[in-house]
Amino acid sequence: MKPICENLEKKINRKIKIIDSDIFKLKQEDLFKDPNDQIVFLENIRFYGEEEKNDFNFSKHLAGLADLFVNDAFSCSHRTHASVSKITEFLPSFAGLQLEIEINALKKVTTDIKKPITCIIGGSKISTKIGIIKNLIPKFNNIIIVGGMANNILNHKGISIGKSIKEDNCKTIINEIFETSKNYSCEITYPEDVMVGKNFEDKSQVKELNEISEDDLILDIGPKTINKIKDIIKISETVLWNGPAGFFENPNFANGSHEIAKAIIKNNQNNSIYSVAGGGDTIALINQINAVEDFNFVSTAGGAFLEYLEGKELPGIKALN
Repeated sequence: MKPICENLEKKINRKIKIIDSDIFKLKQEDLFKDPNDQIVFLENIRFYGEEEKNDFNFSKHLAGLADLFVNDAFSCSHRTHASVSKITEFLPSFAGLQLEIEINALKKVTTDIKKPITCIIGGSKISTKIGIIKNLIPKFNNIIIVGGMANNILNHKGISIGKSIKEDNCKTIINEIFETSKNYSCEITYPEDVMVGKNFEDKSQVKELNEISEDDLILDIGPKTINKIKDIIKISETVLWNGPAGFFENPNFANGSHEIAKAIIKNNQNNSIYSVAGGGDTIALINQINAVEDFNFVSTAGGAFLEYLEGKELPGIKALN
């Protein structure tokens, strides 16, 4: 925790004391022996196996060091750990301000929805996002699938995807997505044209779906697809974005993702949509164009964000409830 403490000390202009001695030998009266101590940090408690085991005695001992417990880490709230879950049994427990902001923002894309609502979902593997897609189809008007995930759909539709990345054994998953979407009048959108290269370092070339050759790699969405996505964003009241549209690490294949970001920002500035973005790659991309402040909410969480969107009950939130 040392670098974190040093950073925070500068930000709040206060001295922070780190206690890195054996936590089991620590008592509440040891924490503020020096009258000048105002803020005390414990060293990262994941060094103790009992933390991840959600151990009863470890939680009780942690609670014995405190007067109350505040969870302000939404990003850890999907973990059944002692300092997230079990500790609430021994102390008055509360949600922190950041956690409350995060939950309220995510409610706007899961339960307290303003329609029409659109989800733009990307990434490389459709199997890792199937839980989210299935949970959102009954609630959403549009689901736009981009990135490597979209290759599976194109391949499923009998379109040649050259040597682009795809997953095996996805037929059932994709059938399920399209069947479920029919039952709930949710429109599934996937690329109509693409940007290809021969390798990840290549320049980009626009191609229609029937023009993709065997040695092509699909690495971004094409101009027709970008315009279609812009039109959908324009008629939406709420937009959720998780996952880039292409291999944005190479600027030649970042255009699709940048154009999606710009379209969301433009409609945000008109106050015509409420926008939520999350996921490591999406945040990296938004940071690339210094646009974090231009979204209504950018989630700090990875796994917790995805599990919440899947409709799973998060242990940290359940414990507070």
